[in-house]
Amino acid sequence: NQKNENVSKIYNTGSRGILYICLGLRKSAVGDYLGENNPFNLEVLEKFCELHDFTDLILVQALRQFFWSFRLPGESQKIDRMVNAFARRYCTNNPGVFSSVDTCYILCFAIVMLNTALHNRNVKTPLTLDGFITMYHGIDEGRDVPRELLESIYESIRTEPFQFPTDDGEFYNTFFNPDREGWLLKQASSLATTRPFLKSWKRRWFILAEKCLYYFEHTTAKEPRGIIPLENVRVRAVEEKGKPYCFEIYSDSSEVIKACKTEPDGRMVVGRHTSYKMCAFSQEEMNQWISAIERSINYDPFYQMLQLKKMKLKNKT
Repeated sequence: NQKNENVSKIYNTGSRGILYICLGLRKSAVGDYLGENNPFNLEVLEKFCELHDFTDLILVQALRQFFWSFRLPGESQKIDRMVNAFARRYCTNNPGVFSSVDTCYILCFAIVMLNTALHNRNVKTPLTLDGFITMYHGIDEGRDVPRELLESIYESIRTEPFQFPTDDGEFYNTFFNPDREGWLLKQASSLATTRPFLKSWKRRWFILAEKCLYYFEHTTAKEPRGIIPLENVRVRAVEEKGKPYCFEIYSDSSEVIKACKTEPDGRMVVGRHTSYKMCAFSQEEMNQWISAIERSINYDPFYQMLQLKKMKLKNKT
């Protein structure tokens, strides 16, 4: 269709199949196109992968090369198709390195997640080598992949962060055009859940932007008092005595929410909460905040797909 013609130039080369040529295209457009789930796009994705020669490249190098040729789309199903196509191509170029494409697929997601665990500024306790190795026991159809392979992956990512391309000209100021901003009451005190009589509420200026919720002591503050990344969390209205318009950001897996706050002495510390409660000043305002936060929540496709794939492999054995 016309949209696809604007995004790419594709030439039919007869018996040799389809040659995919990107000429001055935005890498985000390339990623979106390759991830589409229709027969023609899927064939283009396979031919695109064939343009890459991963022979004798270690997996991390090959994945760096592949991901640099386009920008990953945001939809988990598109990412899944693209990583699967990469894994098939890598195993074709390097027969015998992995016992199955599934093993290669899982390690691809392991690499991306490791990069986040080691280099994301919101992660205050980086994943150790032993912790990384333990996470991926038995992923090779019930067997362990060689320890030296996992060690080389870990060392490569530790010393050189994984880079993803961005389109030229994409600049933004996090707080310049927020999704929502305004005053809310925030429940304070880490003892609030165990000693209800110690509950206290503090008025904070909240800014919702770039899938994070920032809160400040006042509107003119230059630095946020705290940051709550909206990753793998949920939000709901809750009842709170004396506070009629409350809502809660919570972890449905009972895990600690990845968040941080600034102490009075200037130190940045990691939050230890499984939920955060806020209170609006009207029913309408509460509903608007809940809707805005729901739209901003990011469910990490790498984490979700990895867990699903591991469960499927476990059920096979």
